[in-house]
Amino acid sequence: MDGRHCRSRIRLQKFILTNLQKQILLDHAEKEKPNESCAILFGNQVDEKLKLEKIFLTKNEENSPINFTISADQRLEADKIEKESNLKMIGIFHSHPNSNAYPSITDKKFMDLNPVVWIIFSGVSNEFKAFILESEVSEIPIEFQ
Repeated sequence: MDGRHCRSRIRLQKFILTNLQKQILLDHAEKEKPNESCAILFGNQVDEKLKLEKIFLTKNEENSPINFTISADQRLEADKIEKESNLKMIGIFHSHPNSNAYPSITDKKFMDLNPVVWIIFSGVSNEFKAFILESEVSEIPIEFQ
């Protein structure tokens, strides 16, 4: 158990998404430029792998190139998707249009509140990277299929 919030530590070796899912996220990031894009990711964990099954593209309420906020209404809609689809919320996606794919100080604060995998796309390097926050930020490999 993690003493900070009495939740189990995530033991993950890989985050799996298809090339089509990757393209959907890339298109969303491109459409939202110059602002950060965001999405909620649903799927299942099998052994130490998370497999993405459904993407819920969301609106960045801040319209900002350096921050994002998902509205309370969209979070409620995500809860509904989770219940109706029998999938778990396994990740949060957002883009960094003008910086590297690494969690910012603000990201780290919200990673603590949302203990799922955070996938970040860099508009600078065109890289996708996945992270979890335990006692510190750890990168998880992404496998594209």
